[in-house]
Amino acid sequence: MSNAPEPSEPLQPELDQTLRRIKETLGDSPDVTVRTFPAGREPHIRVAVVYMEGLTNQTFVNDFIERTLRLESVRFDPADAEARKRLYDEIVDNALSVGDSDSVADWDGMLRRLLSGEIVIFVDGYPSAIAGNVRGGERRGIAEPKTEVNVRGPKDSFNESLATNVSLIRRRLRSPNLWLETMGIGAVSETEVALMYLKGIAEDALVEEVRSRLNDIRIDAIIESGNVEELIQDRTLTPFPTVYNTERPDVVVGNLLEGRVAVLVDGTPNTLVLPTTISQFFKAAEDYYQRVEFAVFMRFIRYFSFFLLLVLPSVYIAVTTHHQEMIPTTLAINLLAQREGVPFPAFIEALIMEITFEIMREAGTRMPRAIGQAVSIVGAIVLGQAAVEAGIVTAMMVIIVALTGIASFATPGVTLSNSVRLVRFPLMVAAATFGFFGVIIAMILIVAHVTGLRSFGTPYFAPFAPFRLKHHKDALWRSTLKSMPARSRMSDAYENRPSAGGNGGDGREP
Repeated sequence: MSNAPEPSEPLQPELDQTLRRIKETLGDSPDVTVRTFPAGREPHIRVAVVYMEGLTNQTFVNDFIERTLRLESVRFDPADAEARKRLYDEIVDNALSVGDSDSVADWDGMLRRLLSGEIVIFVDGYPSAIAGNVRGGERRGIAEPKTEVNVRGPKDSFNESLATNVSLIRRRLRSPNLWLETMGIGAVSETEVALMYLKGIAEDALVEEVRSRLNDIRIDAIIESGNVEELIQDRTLTPFPTVYNTERPDVVVGNLLEGRVAVLVDGTPNTLVLPTTISQFFKAAEDYYQRVEFAVFMRFIRYFSFFLLLVLPSVYIAVTTHHQEMIPTTLAINLLAQREGVPFPAFIEALIMEITFEIMREAGTRMPRAIGQAVSIVGAIVLGQAAVEAGIVTAMMVIIVALTGIASFATPGVTLSNSVRLVRFPLMVAAATFGFFGVIIAMILIVAHVTGLRSFGTPYFAPFAPFRLKHHKDALWRSTLKSMPARSRMSDAYENRPSAGGNGGDGREP
């Protein structure tokens, strides 16, 4: 039989019964700390304090208890029917002077507050409790970003504490219009999820749509923001990410100023930014902290690297397999000389090398940090040289794969690079089968698919399709700050926005 109480069940006034039930419900866990005190000078009325060790700040707990239960000069007559109520009110008054605290009268609410790291105070004989915010425990400090590294600009990044992440954003946006909403998601985990936006800049329809999709989530637990991303995105069956995530507070602030919405999940440093367009993945925070000329140059380098990552292996396969006449004579002779001893066609050769490179990349990521980078670099050099000398692949193919791998790291949006790493394999198949005709057809299908995607009602390929000239000030290039007194807002993207409920009640595609 389950010990879980019925929903909205009120607390019982008997202290011993309540404490016993808390221990039974939580499996008599050793991290549940229960401390009892006499009420002032009257030992017949008891007060109990319950909190979860490891989820609370012990210093705050001791201070909270000392200042809240300082009732030495108070005398309560146990025969007085109103004594317990006066005692409860006295503790409430003391608790309110300490900090964030309020009353809780239902069992589910009390357990939720207790398991969130708050302290709960019970008065024997009174059917209500006082909950105080003393959350703390061991947390990772604020460190430099691991995946979005920059040379110039802020060096702080989000961590696993929701309160810390919210504070990092508020330090940069000291505006009363920065609104925050929190909700618990997950029937078992009750993970705290926060919704942040700038009132008056973010479209009300967008905020309502995000709020509605978050409230519609039905799942046992939310472990990381990726779970939320999968459950609220418009389309699941697509290799391209339609929700942008970042660990940099300055990036989130910049997107909030553009009218986007941020979704923060407790327990993860990755914050979701909605809606998302494909141009976001080519923007780095450092673009706005350095000279415009260099920022524009580096942004073109990123787009060019993305194009190389997508089509370079396919172009090589198509040229060497079907269109040798397009290769200059000298280069063609060198390539034929290299391929003379290779037993595999260009497609199989590229497939072997690409899969080998992906294995080395994954191994370098999962191995211990001290040896992972050395193993991946040495492995790439040794395996590439050995493969060429053994006649399994050509030297040109090693160069192609190396360029492709390097280009995959040039895009600031890691999730987009991961998507293209998958997409390039069908492109390679099309190139091996039909040559350049297959590559062109595959590219047309990819562009058609991308232009058909939407992120919370916003065209994913905006501002390129549909074309919006004023948003191009910060798309392919970055204009000067003088020409952009305010960063481009997303409001134009919602002109043809489908209403919530227009497709299955939430605007999402199946």
